[in-house]
Amino acid sequence: MDSARNKALAAFAPMIGRWTTSATHPMMPGERFAGESTFAWLDEGAFVIWRSSLNDPRFPVGVAIFGSDDERSEYFMLYFDSRGVSRKYDVNVEDNIIRWSRNAPTLSQRFTWTISGDGRTVTSKGEMSRNGGAWEGDLEVAYTRV
Repeated sequence: MDSARNKALAAFAPMIGRWTTSATHPMMPGERFAGESTFAWLDEGAFVIWRSSLNDPRFPVGVAIFGSDDERSEYFMLYFDSRGVSRKYDVNVEDNIIRWSRNAPTLSQRFTWTISGDGRTVTSKGEMSRNGGAWEGDLEVAYTRV
């Protein structure tokens, strides 16, 4: 595809590249999970594609595509993983912070990525709400640029 880069996705530029990850999950206290993520421009910058995996079979391998609606100034993420789970998240970008969330009857989630000033690390904090209940901890990930 010969397209112009989607200027609305410029805020994702610091994420482009390969990252090692170290994750924790509150349902598995005391355990740490290594993995990898990559972010790349798709179709010369029309979208951003994110591929993620942790080196533990209890976690799915995932892929997501970030895009935008330029008229509405909105961002979205479409996610799919090795369990067959597909989800749509709304995305908000402010300076060095990217937030993505979804509200659904059985499982709502929200995540915050904070990109360091030098662009070498990203911290991710997740939260979830089951069946409309209170928000509780979810996956937390530290990303380090390779």
